[in-house]
Amino acid sequence: MALSKGFEVEMYTGTPNGDVIGLSDKIIAALDEFVREPDSRNVEYTTAPSPNYDQQLCSLLAPRQRLRNYLQQLGDYTLIPGSTLSLGGSDRFFRSDPTNPYHDYIEQTYGTKVVTASIHINIGISDPEVLMRACRLIRVEAPLFLALSASSPFIDSQTTGYHSTRWGIFPQTPSRVPLFTSHADHIQWVEAQLAAGTMQNVRHLWASVRPNGDKRPYDLNRLELRICDLVTDPIALLAITALLEARILQLIANPHLDPLIASKFTPDELINITAKNEMAAATTSLDAPLLHWQDGRTILARDWIAEIYDSVWMTAKQNGFSCFLSPLQKILREGNEAQQWLQLHQVGVSPRCVITQAIAAIRDREIELEEKICSSAIA
Repeated sequence: MALSKGFEVEMYTGTPNGDVIGLSDKIIAALDEFVREPDSRNVEYTTAPSPNYDQQLCSLLAPRQRLRNYLQQLGDYTLIPGSTLSLGGSDRFFRSDPTNPYHDYIEQTYGTKVVTASIHINIGISDPEVLMRACRLIRVEAPLFLALSASSPFIDSQTTGYHSTRWGIFPQTPSRVPLFTSHADHIQWVEAQLAAGTMQNVRHLWASVRPNGDKRPYDLNRLELRICDLVTDPIALLAITALLEARILQLIANPHLDPLIASKFTPDELINITAKNEMAAATTSLDAPLLHWQDGRTILARDWIAEIYDSVWMTAKQNGFSCFLSPLQKILREGNEAQQWLQLHQVGVSPRCVITQAIAAIRDREIELEEKICSSAIA
């Protein structure tokens, strides 16, 4: 019973030495699959929903290869990993569409705090009440997915004290989003936010997890996990996705995993705990001490992830995707991208050298995966 999954991928464009440069107006005019963000320095593409992990791997790579080829036509430009303006440029906004009033609001309200790159992971769930249950569980465990994906320890060539600076400073909106008890509860809440102006439109719900669909909040068909930093290695991204899917399948088989049933805390207390856990994960990612939502015990993020990994392994195996889950062990063992970058920085490597090395590494990684797995699909 593999679930459909798809990705929204935001990436910066710039030079091989790590300077981010806005090219989105040219890119969206030339390449159909890319769309603009409010700031011109990053672009977004999406993959079509599919239950097949091999297919998603190639769907992640193909648009990126086309974009890389196009960037080479424009000049010596490339794709830049990381989820923040790592080497500079956070002092001003570069509008991609000066005539868009929603972009006006975003720039004036949030500034460059929202000029970030990230991965949104979408998992298809057609039953709205099952979807709400999944959103509740993944909301309280979202800090674990942030811990695995953190890739933004720098802004403007400085360390920030965060492993995920993106989530540390991101303006979550509205400021307090409840654990929705039902689809009807979600509809009523969204309508109230729109009426009060705390949400400008149905897209203006910027929490770690949200229900999504073709006509929000009424027609919903997927869970969207929005907390993850940009994960440039597709194998690592699919491992994180496999953990998410297996956890949701586990919940579908056992509805008593619902935090409204399985926790000793009230829904309000769960939101408070989760907010603290998100900030702890943004700060020290896999090494963060977190409060467990079920009983309040303190547990390191990496240990909690290992516990869930062990509990969902059989679910992944029975559904045919355990081989995509297993690379998670490498992230737990070697650290996420932010931790690897900070280790280099601690031994004297400058942020610019860290980023330029990462630019080259991910380009080489994409070529390797394309040749091994996707060359026939892309051709």
